[in-house]
Parts: sequence; structure tokens; C-alpha cells
Amino acid sequence: MQLSRPFALRLGAVAVLAACLSACAPLQPERISLKALAQTTEEDRAAVRAEVPPLGERLTLDEAIARALKFNVDRRARQMEETFELRQFELVGYDQLPKLLASAGYTARDSDRLVRSVDSVTGTPLSYSNPALSQSRAHMVNSLTLSWSLLDYGLARYNAEQAGDRLLAATERRRKATHLLVQDVRIAYFRAASAQLLRDKVAAALRLADEALADSRKAEGENLRAPLDGLRYQRQLTENMRLLEAIQQELSTARFELAQLMNAPITAETTLAADELPAGADPLATPAEAMEDTALAQNPDLREQMYQRRIAAIEARKVVARAYPNLSFSLGTTHDSDRYLVNPTWTEVGAQFGTNLFNLLSLPAQKRGAAAAIQLADERRLAAHVAVIAQVHIAREQLAGTRRQFERAESLWQLDQRILEQTRLREEARAGSKLDRVAAETTAIVSQLRRFQALAQWHAAISRLQSTLGVDAMPDSADDLSLDALRAEVRSRLLGV
Repeated sequence: MQLSRPFALRLGAVAVLAACLSACAPLQPERISLKALAQTTEEDRAAVRAEVPPLGERLTLDEAIARALKFNVDRRARQMEETFELRQFELVGYDQLPKLLASAGYTARDSDRLVRSVDSVTGTPLSYSNPALSQSRAHMVNSLTLSWSLLDYGLARYNAEQAGDRLLAATERRRKATHLLVQDVRIAYFRAASAQLLRDKVAAALRLADEALADSRKAEGENLRAPLDGLRYQRQLTENMRLLEAIQQELSTARFELAQLMNAPITAETTLAADELPAGADPLATPAEAMEDTALAQNPDLREQMYQRRIAAIEARKVVARAYPNLSFSLGTTHDSDRYLVNPTWTEVGAQFGTNLFNLLSLPAQKRGAAAAIQLADERRLAAHVAVIAQVHIAREQLAGTRRQFERAESLWQLDQRILEQTRLREEARAGSKLDRVAAETTAIVSQLRRFQALAQWHAAISRLQSTLGVDAMPDSADDLSLDALRAEVRSRLLGV
């Protein structure tokens, strides 16, 4: 059965209405299936370890920093932020081009478009009584139009400048994140190294304490010594054991933190060089005034605020530009399949000049807002300026203090090692007790731990000073460098080797 055209059009309208109503129906959230979750997890595990070489038998500080700079996942995310801003900068450039609009449309109606004419003066119908047919019931219109707006072009230029400044600001944020990553690696490295070196010593001291505690309880049961002396002896042993177990607990997670920073397998075992003292020239030999000048020229926080100020200044110019009248030009060709047209294809050229008068009403308020944004950016830049100068002097004092603390911790550790040797000799000569040896072992272990902690803080203080001065650990990108080349850059730029 063949449907009439009016009925077919009404049926099509009903179908379109039904589709619209079904599209407006609320969607139910769909949980990720266990299969999809497992597949994504497996893909992520492979992506995380992709192109990451395995650890060798020995891991030095420069290699740990280089691995973190090249393979750390958080740093990759920071780098992708910079890449995103770069793509935005490239995309904004296309807004300056003219617009070329191609369109095609189909129109159908269920009745003819009939018109009657009347006399424009008298208002009476013209002589013929039958209405005129002026348009096909169904016809298609195709057009290709090239247009260019002077105002849009100017705003696109401003947007491109702002996108460029946002890209440079993202670069400074990436630099800052890199500096913080280097600090974290240096601290985690020496914590892991101390844990590795002290692990066997702590275990041996705990075994010795357990033996001494068992002997004391046996002597207490046999009434071989005064009860109060035995309890005091056991309490001191237990206190030493508690301290040793606290050290063991504190250091147990260090290698996992270092592995996370380097994006290395969590369970990987490697030997760490535990006594890597800072090398190179003394940073404090450089005068504070020279350090201030370097920091003010290279500090990433201050540079970012400068770029933010430029973005605010361009935004103020955009506010004024939007108030200008717009001049636009267009050139296009159109084809209409309407069989009643005498000229179904034609070309149009146009020029338009206009403005939104209501923009002029809000222009003073927009200018005040833009000026306030510039003033805010200036204040933030000045605050960063003052903070950078203060950070230079704070970092210098921290570096001097941590170096003195390491020297003091080194002396205490040497003294406790000598005391431990004397205690062992006394025990072998039956002139000392296991309690004395356990106490001496515990004190020596704590002193060695404090020495490593002081060494880590010394390295961290150097890293904070380098971060304040804007000293980069590598060139702009680590992707183009091999791991060995990146290690060489780290040794030269950060470790002074």
C-alpha cells in the first residue's frame, strides 16, 4: 500500500518526536565489569613497566635520580599537562584563519506554497484570481561560504598569546615538580640505604636481647638474683627491644617508597651505596647576593607568576577589543534545487559592520575587573619575589646547619662504635653483662641511623638550595636522553661529580 505524501510527513514527524522523547529518558549508570576491570589492570601494569630497564646489582644515587626523572609516573603526568597546553597553543592558532562553511539542507512540506498578490496602494487583489505557486514542495539547498571577521581575528591573536604563556607557565610547574621529585628521591634513597645496612644489625641485636631476656626470666624463676634487680634488668631489655623494633618499622617501608619514585618493581632487591657524601664545590662559597640574582632569574615559581601577569594583561586588552565594532566579509556560492527558480545557482559577496551596544554599558565594569586581575597578578609576583629571596637565605642556613649536624652525628657514631667494641671485650672477659652489650648495640644502631638521617637531610638541603636557584637536573626533556646520558647530566648538574 502506498502512503500519501501528507500522511508520510505526519508519520515521520511522529517518529522524530518519539525518538526525541526516548532520548530524554534518564540513563542508568553502568558499573565496570570484573572482566573489564581485570583487563584494564593488566594493561596498566604493562604500561607502567613499559621500556623501564631492570635494576642492576648496585644502585647509586645518580642512577636513582635519573630513573625517577625518566620513569616516574607522576612526572609523566606533569609532562602530559605541558603537552596538553602545547596542543592547545597549536589549536588556538587555527582560530585566526577565515571560516569556510559548507552546508546542505533538505526541506519538504505537505502542501504547496501558494501566494496571492494585492495592489500595494489600494490593497485590492490583482486581476487574476488564482494564487501563484512559488516553491517546490521538496527541494535541497547546498552552499559554500567563506567568511572572515576582523574582531574574531584580533581576539584569536590574543588567545594565541595567552595560550603560549600558559604553555610556558606549565613548563615552569613541570620544572618545580622535577625539583621536588629530586628532593624526595634523595631522602628516600638514604632511608632505604640505611634500612638495608642496618637490617641485619637490628635483627642480630633483637636476637641477643631475646636471649638475654630469656636468661633473666630463667634466673628470676630460680631466685638467682634479687627480684627487683631482675625486673629492672628485664625492663631495660624490653625498652631497648622496643626502640630496635621502632627503628625496624620506620625503615621497613623505605625501599618501597624509593621503588615507587623510580617506577621500579616493588619487590626488586639491589644494593645501595650508603655513604655517598655530597661532592663538588661548596655551594656556600657563592655569595648570598649572587645566589639572589640567580634565583630571581631562574626560580620556577617567580617565572610562572610573570607569565600569569602577562596573561592578565592580555585579558585586559581583550576586554577593550570586544567593545570595538566588528567588520566582517563573506563570499559564498549557493545552489537550490527548487524547480521554480529562474537562477538556481548564485554567488553572494557581503560586508557587514556592527556592534553590540550593550557591551558598551558593561565595558567600565569589565575594565575594572581586568585591572583588578592585573593588580592581583602583580601582588602575587611581588610576594613570590620576596619569598624567593627569603628561601635563598633559609636554604643557605639549612645547608650549613645540616652539614654541622652530620659532622656531629658522624662523631657520635664513631664514639658509640668504640664504646660497643669495649663492651664486647668486657663481655668476653666476663666483666660485663648481655644487658650492657644490648644497650651498646642499640645505641650504636641508633647513632648510625641518626647519621644516615643527617646525611639525607644534608642532601635534601642541597637539593632545596638548587631548587630555589632554579638549577635543573636535566635539559628540557628526558625522553630524548638515554638513562646513561641522563645519569651523566645528573652527576654534572646536581651532584657536582
